[in-house]
Amino acid sequence: MLTGSQIRRKFLDFFIQHGHREVHSSSLVPANDPTLLFTNAGMNQFKDVFLGLEKRDYKRATTSQKCVRAGGKHNDLENVGFTNRHHTFFEMLGNFSFGDYFKKDAVKFAWELVTSKEWFGIPQERLFVTIFKGEGGVPRDEEAYRYWHEDQKVAKERIYEFGLKDNFWQMGDTGPCGPCSEIHYDMGPEASDQSHKDCQFGCECGRYVEIWNLVFMQFDRDAGGNLNPLPAPSIDTGAGLERVTAVLQGKISNYDTDLFVPLMKRAAELCGADYEKETKAETGARGAASLRVIADHSRAATFLISDGVIPGNEGRSYVLRKIIRRAITHGRLLGQTKPFLYEMVFAVCDLMQDAYPELKEGSERVSKAVHAEETRFARTLDLGLKKLAEDLQPLIAAKRGSPAARAMYSGEKAFKLYDTYGMPLDFLMDAARDQGIAFDQAGFDKAMEEQRVRAKASWKGGHKQTANPAYRNLPATVFEGYRQAASRDCEVLAIIGAHHQGVQELNPGHEGEVILDHTPFYAEAGGQVGDVGWLYGADHTSVVAEVRGCYYPIQGVRAHKIVARQPIHVGDHVDAVVNTEVRAETMRNHTATHLLHAALREVLGKHVKQAGSLVAPDHLRFDFSHFTAVEDEELQDIEDLANKAVLRNEKVQVIEDVPLDVAISEYHAMALFGEKYGDRVRVIKIGDVSTELCGGTHTAATGEIGLVKVLDEGSVSSGVRRVNAVTGTGSLHHFRADHQLEGVARGLVHFGETPEGSLATALRQEIESRDEEIKRLRKELDKARLKSAASSVSSQDQNVRVVEGVKVLATRVDNLERPQMRTLMDQLRDKLGSGVVVMGSASDGRVALLVGVTKDLTSRLPAGKIIRPIAERVGGSGGGRPDMAEAGGKSPENLDAALNEAYSLIESMLK
Repeated sequence: MLTGSQIRRKFLDFFIQHGHREVHSSSLVPANDPTLLFTNAGMNQFKDVFLGLEKRDYKRATTSQKCVRAGGKHNDLENVGFTNRHHTFFEMLGNFSFGDYFKKDAVKFAWELVTSKEWFGIPQERLFVTIFKGEGGVPRDEEAYRYWHEDQKVAKERIYEFGLKDNFWQMGDTGPCGPCSEIHYDMGPEASDQSHKDCQFGCECGRYVEIWNLVFMQFDRDAGGNLNPLPAPSIDTGAGLERVTAVLQGKISNYDTDLFVPLMKRAAELCGADYEKETKAETGARGAASLRVIADHSRAATFLISDGVIPGNEGRSYVLRKIIRRAITHGRLLGQTKPFLYEMVFAVCDLMQDAYPELKEGSERVSKAVHAEETRFARTLDLGLKKLAEDLQPLIAAKRGSPAARAMYSGEKAFKLYDTYGMPLDFLMDAARDQGIAFDQAGFDKAMEEQRVRAKASWKGGHKQTANPAYRNLPATVFEGYRQAASRDCEVLAIIGAHHQGVQELNPGHEGEVILDHTPFYAEAGGQVGDVGWLYGADHTSVVAEVRGCYYPIQGVRAHKIVARQPIHVGDHVDAVVNTEVRAETMRNHTATHLLHAALREVLGKHVKQAGSLVAPDHLRFDFSHFTAVEDEELQDIEDLANKAVLRNEKVQVIEDVPLDVAISEYHAMALFGEKYGDRVRVIKIGDVSTELCGGTHTAATGEIGLVKVLDEGSVSSGVRRVNAVTGTGSLHHFRADHQLEGVARGLVHFGETPEGSLATALRQEIESRDEEIKRLRKELDKARLKSAASSVSSQDQNVRVVEGVKVLATRVDNLERPQMRTLMDQLRDKLGSGVVVMGSASDGRVALLVGVTKDLTSRLPAGKIIRPIAERVGGSGGGRPDMAEAGGKSPENLDAALNEAYSLIESMLK
């Protein structure tokens, strides 16, 4: 019996023998694709190739792609653990043709691999195939039917036809799509979840399982829903490794294969459960389901964190948090209340490191991230369980009082626990069911759908268009910028003007884009901004255009963003000259990012990985994975290490055209998060300090950097930190500014000859001393104001009036804060003995009002009723207790009139 790993290898080897290039799985975080939350299909990494935005040096590929479906349109999260074949993380085996072979060979390859005894050897009598019947304006797939029936001799009765819902595939709301043809396997009557012994193909009882989908990629769906022909018909196929493994190992459930059993056994061990006892229970029993959930979710969490996603409250981070918390909750259902999921990370790495060797290096980092989330969730879950008990208690009590009554747990309340505290739906349903209380599934689903709508609105997605025809057929630009900053006799191949349309000419003052046949301009990539400079005319002296940037509209083609100074035409020949001063500043900053990356890993630990960067001429920004703030001492050590490498003037070695596997395994080069790499890469090696894959421009030696100065460090998101730094002239400007600040500081602390390093301490002490003095003076001023106000009020006995037998005092005390007004209010009420005090204060254009009523009068004259009309008179509102009420207002000019009206107001209330 083949193992899961052998099946993966066998699939890839089959297609390698048929001329396909084996391409390593891309990251679970889609590179440069805003339409996707996670990589959810094998074709995601080839999407730009299908759209004509990218060209590769091969036309056939095969992959085993890691995928996650746990958010957005493709969301299997709540089903995981309770069915045989739902997963959050899975591997998609696939073969792809980019304008090479089409339907005939795709069908031939699939049938040979599936049925040949040399390969998978699945009996043909247990297989069915489907084709697109034609619907929605797209015709029936006659070709697919012919290739299955006539070429591969599949019996007519084993070929079924379905419509758009089942046999037309698309990755999302926009993007590549086309009719598809599926291969299904008959698991036998015992696989039916409804005991359908004699059901036929098409029954959804679980007996008939799709194992391979062949997508005939012909169209690109745009934002308007229109189907546009792709540049070249292509093939995209996907076969779930977990399903194929279940078929070849004779298992009904994917969870009974060797891809999951070791993880489930480890989960049982960590949770103190009996694996044999739990898995002997019927499918769907709580213990067995919990082990499946933990096994599946530990795979998803391990791979997502390894690819740079950190648990958080938004987007991908929020989905990861839900996955981790769902696994933790199922651990609790098995009796484990302590952190355990972080240990599952190592089990996943051990099981899958042969196919994904990068897991081993990051296992410690991933485990720490999971442990941190477990610790955080323990507190949250306790709150959630308490809230759940509060929700259920009235229902339990009602049921005890009237056993025949039907109690139902609100779906809206349940969703709040699900969304706020991360409590899984199945856990909430079981908690209600255990108490004999019905669960409001419809209410929960409604709340879930409303949340999905909100999430979709907040997800800053978009759609990718096919390549602009103006760029699509252009040859790749020859880049000469690694060796030179100027290129002569460059031909203008195309000009893109307004509205992204190709034009023949660009007139002076107009902006546009120019594509040259060869150029020294670096195009924006890998965090480094594009070069700026000039295009010179045929006389080599006059500026034809100013170049304000350079980028890739499609892979391999460099577009120069220009402002024309003279007329420029397609077919003209120009000299392309980079602004070397700006390029040099950018190079210093780029080489400095490599030094900072190495220093961060040296000081903080090897878990640190780049999570993003910006390399500009005036500064650099570097994002990295780390779970806590970097201490000042650590930041200083990082800066010191980087500058020691600068002072050693290490040679920056550039190694061109290295096979990717050689770069990683032999040179030990670091591949950076979120970057797409080809089969051959460029390696930047700085002595023994740093080795990274990088396509950017760099200094020849570290000494050219001048000096690295870290400006600040802070948080970007949960688990991601950021440093900003400057080099070269940027450092010089920073030190000049610091020197000016030092002069000001010396004047403040009246220091003469100060030993090096003591000025900061002296300044801090001086500021603290002055701050204490300010606080002391403020307290004295407050006391003086209060004393003055009290003296003023006590001398105004004439303002106390007797209204219907009640003493009333309305007075103004400007420039007092509310706490002082409350103190004065207490004093005045005590002085009156029995009565009402109305107090107003105006300061900085705002009004503060207080009304105090002695206890004996609160039933007749509640303070809140008195203050409301007075507050309205000064443009405000307020309220409070019967004995004390407060309000604010924004019309100080009306304060005196409002206070005078207090007497008549109280009189009306007493009558």
